[in-house]
Amino acid sequence: MTFDQLNLPETVLRGVSDAGFTACTPIQEKTLPLALAGKDVAGQAQTGTGKTAAFLIALFTRLLRQEVTDQGNNPRALILAPTRELVVQIEQDAQLLGKHCGFTIQAIYGGVDYMKQREALEEGTDIIIGTPGRLIDYLKQKVYHLKKIESLVIDEADRMFDMGFIADLRFILRRLPPFDERQNMMFSATLNQRVMELAYEFMNAPEKVEISPDQMTAERVTQQLYHVSRKEKFPLLLGLLRREGMARTMIFVNTKREVEYLHDRLNANEFPCKMISGDVDQKKRLRILEQFKEGSLPILIATDVASRGLHVEGVTHVINYDLPQDCEDYVHRIGRTARAGAEGKAISLADEDGAFHLEAIEEYIKDKVPVVWAEDDLFVKNYTRTKPKPRVELKPAGRHHVPSHSKPHALTGDLTDEKKSRRRPRKKPAAGGTTPAPS
Repeated sequence: MTFDQLNLPETVLRGVSDAGFTACTPIQEKTLPLALAGKDVAGQAQTGTGKTAAFLIALFTRLLRQEVTDQGNNPRALILAPTRELVVQIEQDAQLLGKHCGFTIQAIYGGVDYMKQREALEEGTDIIIGTPGRLIDYLKQKVYHLKKIESLVIDEADRMFDMGFIADLRFILRRLPPFDERQNMMFSATLNQRVMELAYEFMNAPEKVEISPDQMTAERVTQQLYHVSRKEKFPLLLGLLRREGMARTMIFVNTKREVEYLHDRLNANEFPCKMISGDVDQKKRLRILEQFKEGSLPILIATDVASRGLHVEGVTHVINYDLPQDCEDYVHRIGRTARAGAEGKAISLADEDGAFHLEAIEEYIKDKVPVVWAEDDLFVKNYTRTKPKPRVELKPAGRHHVPSHSKPHALTGDLTDEKKSRRRPRKKPAAGGTTPAPS
């Protein structure tokens, strides 16, 4: 099916053409006719198959066809996503696809200018794309309200549960118009029981659409698994980077500390890279992602903060330096490559700890990850070694810092000599006398 067959408004078709889309992907072909007919949709498909374009095209079409009422400065549509990076990605796609529609689109998320976003909401916007936390912050301040919402989209709904956003999500949904007075769309790579319960509670008899549920991973991604000891992981990684000639590579690690360590070691061995984790400032994160997208940065190291929603053209390799502890994260990680029909390779390194997660991953994807045995010459023996940065122990917050010399002794609880010296001296008894007994 082509987009011309869907009877879309001319302004939407121009945006689709600008994005370079001609034929619908399977998820778009199944969901768009339903959504364009005004039905609620709960869609499941592999990551990177065009879910974002599907709900944006349906949303723009509905807003263009609906008669505009007196909205004031309040939004007509709301798109909710679990992470800042996903919000930014959706907003970029929305600006491209909706370029000729005349809608104002505003992204709302933490880590960037608070007052600038507030002023944008006060001035008025048609479509809000945001994370729950900051949206609720402005909502409680009555900067805007949600009583005029005509269309709702929840993206990566399963991740909302995983990240503990379900209470915030319900807070927002309960402040929308009744579910039968708006169109609701929910998209995710997985639609499990708890997600569908949310759909049945807040949606109007949604049509459930599933694309290739038996194949969890992208079709054109080549998977490989190396069993390797913890000490040999980095020498093997260097060998793989040198042999594969990876032009644009994402490396996933489980912890922020290991991200920093791997970042320092790769740069020391002449593999330019940058890192993204929860500790990295949001503006810096966006700069790094832009460098990676434009090709000036060949290697990006990240925790699972970057495993969902990021669409970067031409990612040739994804490396799981650590196997994820959550089997669903494996699917989302390797989904950063082989997107939209392209080919890619996903390489996983299973050490003594990571091997314990392999069984759950293979059970979830309903397939075995092909094992490759590394030859001795693939391990790089001569490389620059670096030391991990020492842990910084944060002092507990308090109104005043009490110097250590004035604290009680750790064992006896006695005060130090300096503290004792501040006590009022006792009066000495008169000469030749005795201390009177207390009356």
